[in-house]
Amino acid sequence: MDLIRIGDKLISMTKIIAALEEMLSLRQKGLSQAEVAKRFGIDRSFISRIENLGEVRKGKTIALVGFPLKNTADIEKVAREEGVDFILLMTDRERWDFVYKKSGIELVNEIMSLIYKVRQHDVVIILGSDQRIKLFRALLDNEVVAIEIGRSPMKEDVYVEPEYLREIIRKIRE
Repeated sequence: MDLIRIGDKLISMTKIIAALEEMLSLRQKGLSQAEVAKRFGIDRSFISRIENLGEVRKGKTIALVGFPLKNTADIEKVAREEGVDFILLMTDRERWDFVYKKSGIELVNEIMSLIYKVRQHDVVIILGSDQRIKLFRALLDNEVVAIEIGRSPMKEDVYVEPEYLREIIRKIRE
């Protein structure tokens, strides 16, 4: 039921949920807690308490990019378990398919889109060759954590120890 009675008050759960969604949407768009509170005629501390109630994780957002990897499924599993926000992992075959199955403009647009997505994160973990790591460091303003898995040009998939990656992610979270 949408309506609940508390004493002599009749409360609409739909109205409360809509207001909370609006508050959080405004916060997500960049308004301060004080600005949102003023719009709703409530104390700023209420906004803070709502955010704390729903908080899943604090800290840096992390992106993970790696290729050519032999064990992409294992690495992705660890990354997801550790709450990595963006994951792009490829085998050698997948990276060449990525390049050759697109027209020139499609490839450029896709690469630009991926760079944009990766730049939205505080920390980027790169699993790649020495030259790819240099390229990522030049392209990104983010903190880059590099795990060199070989020297360019790389022509084979490389096994990366999943627990080693887990350790690195946990150190970043600290």
